[in-house]
Amino acid sequence: MSLEVRVPALPESVADARVLTWSKRPGEAVREGENLVELETDKVVLEVPAPRAGVLGEILAEEGALVHTDDVLALISEGAASTAAPAPKPAAPVSTAPAATPTPPAAASPLNVPPHVTPSARQLVKELHLEPNQIPGRDGRIQKADVLAYLDAREHQAPERHPDLSGASRTTAAPSSFAAAPLDTAPTPALSGEAGRPEQRVPMTRLRARIAERLLQAQQNAALLTTFNEINLAAVNALRARYKETFEQRHGARLGLMSFFVKAVVEALQRFPVLNAGIDGEDILYHGYYDIGIAVSSPRGLVVPILRNADQLGMAEIEQGIAEFGQKAKDGTLSYEELTGGTFSITNGGVFGSLLSTPILNPPQSAILGLHKIQERPIVEDGQIVIAPMMYLALTYDHRLIDGRDAVQFLVAIKELLEDPARLLLRV
Repeated sequence: MSLEVRVPALPESVADARVLTWSKRPGEAVREGENLVELETDKVVLEVPAPRAGVLGEILAEEGALVHTDDVLALISEGAASTAAPAPKPAAPVSTAPAATPTPPAAASPLNVPPHVTPSARQLVKELHLEPNQIPGRDGRIQKADVLAYLDAREHQAPERHPDLSGASRTTAAPSSFAAAPLDTAPTPALSGEAGRPEQRVPMTRLRARIAERLLQAQQNAALLTTFNEINLAAVNALRARYKETFEQRHGARLGLMSFFVKAVVEALQRFPVLNAGIDGEDILYHGYYDIGIAVSSPRGLVVPILRNADQLGMAEIEQGIAEFGQKAKDGTLSYEELTGGTFSITNGGVFGSLLSTPILNPPQSAILGLHKIQERPIVEDGQIVIAPMMYLALTYDHRLIDGRDAVQFLVAIKELLEDPARLLLRV
C-alpha cells in the first residue's frame, strides 16, 4: 500500500510553489519526518517531510514543476521502514601520526550528500560539485551560510579553475558571473549561442519573479516621489564608540547604526502618522502600531523581514532581531510570517557602497527610507569648515497619500533626532 505525499497548505496569498530539490530518489529508504523535497514560493522555501517511514516510490512532481496546495508530490511504499539507515556521523579527523596508510574512503558524491547537510545547503553542494566533508559546519550541521563562507574563503586563498563560457577550463582568482549564477538560480543549463558569442539561459527563481512583480506594481500603482536630506553621524558614532563594549557585554549584541535609525523612524512616524498609513481602496488605513521592515540581502534575492511592534523594543532587542534576520536570510530559514505585513521599511544600500539612490516602495506601504554609505566630507558648522561622517538619506513616498511637506519634515525629524541623540531619550 502506498501513501501519498502532498503539498502542504500554502500561506495565504501564495498561489503556487515550484519544486526546488528532491532530497531522496525513487527506491531510497526514508525515515518518518525526514525531509523529502523543498518547495520554493515567492517568499520562503518550504520543506516537506516524509509522513511515515518506508521507501520513496514514484515522484509525481519533478524538480522545476509548479504545484498547488494538496497536489500529490510522490508516493511512499510501506513495509521497508527497517531499511532506513540512521544518518551517518561526520567523518572522523584523519590522524597525522606515522602509520600504515589506510585505503582512503571513496569521495562522497554531490548527488548523495550526507543527511547532516541541510536541504538548502544540499542544493548548493550538488550544483557546485563540492565535497561536503571539506566544508566546516556548526553544531554538527552544514547550512547554506557555511557553504557560502567556504566558497568565499576558498576564493581568497588560491586561484581556482572555473569553466569559461566556451566550455574550456581557465584559472582565475575569482569566479565569473556565470560561475556564481547557481547561487541564485536553478542548476546551470548548457551553454548556447554562436561560436565566440556564448549565451546562458536560466529560469528565474520564484523570489526573483515576485520581486520583479512587486517593484513593477509599485511603480505602476503609486505616485512615487523621493526627497533627500543628509545627516551628520558624529554624535551617534561617538555614542557607539563609548558604549559598544559595555553594550555587547551586557546584551550579547553589537551596537550598530540600525537600532538608532529604527528608534528615530518610530519617533518620526509617531509625529507624522500618515507615513505609517496605507491606501485601502478609497480609504486611508492608519496603523496604530509600528511594524518596521528591514531589507536584507539573501542568496536568493532581497527580502524584507518585519520587526513587529518596534516602538516597544529596546535597542538591544532591535539589534538582536536584525542580526537574527540576517542569519536566517543567509540560511534560507525565514518564515512566511516573518516576511508578511509591515507598515514602513528601511533599506541600507550603504553596506554595498551606494552613495545615493531612490528606493522603491514595498506595497502596500506608503513610504520607505533609504540609508547610504557614510562618507567623511567637509561641512560648515558654526561658521567653521569641519570634516564629519555624513550620510545621504532618501525617502520615497506615495504622493497620492503623503504631501511633500510631511515627507520633508519627516526626514528633518530623523536628522534632528540622530544629530542630537539625547532627543530620542527626551522625545523632543
